[in-house]
Amino acid sequence: MAKDRPVYMGPRLRRLRRDLGLTQADMAADLDISASYVALLERNQRPLTADMLLRLARTYKLDMAEVAGDGGAEQTARLHAVLKDPMFADIDLPQLATGDVAVNYPGITEALLRLYTSYRQEHLALADRDAGTQPVEDMVDPVAQSRRFLAARRNSFPMLDDAGERLAAEAEGLGGLSAWLRAKHNLRVRRLPSDVMAGSMRRLDRHRDAVLLDDALDGASAQFQLALQIAYLDMRKSFDAILKDGAFSDDSGHRLARRALASYGAAAILMPYGAFAKAVEARHYDVEALARQFGTSFEQTAHRLTTLQKPGQERVPFFFLRVDQAGNVSKRLDGAGFPFARHGGSCPLWSVHRVFETPRTVVTQWLELPDGQRYFSIARTVTAGGGTWGAAKVERAIALCCAADHAHRLIYTQDAPVAPPTPTPIGVTCRLCHRPRCMARSAPPIGREMLPDDYRRTRAPFGFADG
Repeated sequence: MAKDRPVYMGPRLRRLRRDLGLTQADMAADLDISASYVALLERNQRPLTADMLLRLARTYKLDMAEVAGDGGAEQTARLHAVLKDPMFADIDLPQLATGDVAVNYPGITEALLRLYTSYRQEHLALADRDAGTQPVEDMVDPVAQSRRFLAARRNSFPMLDDAGERLAAEAEGLGGLSAWLRAKHNLRVRRLPSDVMAGSMRRLDRHRDAVLLDDALDGASAQFQLALQIAYLDMRKSFDAILKDGAFSDDSGHRLARRALASYGAAAILMPYGAFAKAVEARHYDVEALARQFGTSFEQTAHRLTTLQKPGQERVPFFFLRVDQAGNVSKRLDGAGFPFARHGGSCPLWSVHRVFETPRTVVTQWLELPDGQRYFSIARTVTAGGGTWGAAKVERAIALCCAADHAHRLIYTQDAPVAPPTPTPIGVTCRLCHRPRCMARSAPPIGREMLPDDYRRTRAPFGFADG
């Protein structure tokens, strides 16, 4: 508890008393104080002293941390983050008043946070439908639903970050992830040949009390699979709590979202939030250096960078995209609310589609959308599979993108001139991009009147009457 200011915990004390089935008079008798003093504490008209906190813990056999909590700090930070939405820009919302609401009315605060999350999820669904880039049946597509679920929460789940830090500390104390599995679940780790694994990278063998791993996995992949198994074993209740507010039309969307949360949990174990957030600043977001420090792959590290939006401990917000050589988007993660998080990835002018020409080399690029918004992007190829002679490999490209205002914090711009070069004009997707002279266009934009070819032929694939 902070010593430099009084701590008020009225709502928390009221909930505790009700959970115990006590009246104010009952609690007053137990604590040897007056009922009127209990009432003053519950109305935040008196601070909760350290002595009173000790009495509560001893009398009701409670964990001190459970009683004290964080003084509403997490709820306050979450509410502050929500109220930064431009939708509230014209409303005077003093930080002190926001903190008072979060501390004094935690139930109302939680209701507002849930309502905002639901609004964001429905807003994303409507944006997908109105953009014309997806048919109506995609509204029930499980992949689209899972992506909207993550995007509505900015791909940030502090509950899993906290659990990951706890598990990482336990594993380090025991000697590693394998030792944790042995100590906590009596599971040993075995590496087996690929043909024995029959296509599985990891399998939990309850009959033999073992976690089986394909021995073709490299070190980073093997560690990630162990962390993933730990997440499934130890974070189930957290997954359930997070998913209960999701809007899924069938089990497939729910399962995909759960799998995404499990991967998030595994990353939180391998790259604990506090240590990772400190390292990214020290290394100026150098993905390769961070990967070496934490023993993770380039893709795992880039993926983790999109999750650093824990209220009160935010870092640079990133958008992550993974594509194959045919341009298919296999993963899209948004930690910043970028406009191309829902529809982008198909513009051929973006370097993420050209890095296959320079494998394993980080390529940087300044970007500008049709509305003038500017971003900075890094892209590189990654390889999945392989590990043995003849084993299939898949080459993909991943891109990390942040707003241009944050680019100066990245190592990739440290040697750049003071003024960034002229950005590459890209669009979120051809059907939403209204650049009339783009020679790379594959389809005309929605709602633009076409110019007949027999009147005038432009160099661009499509001509427009007002172009």
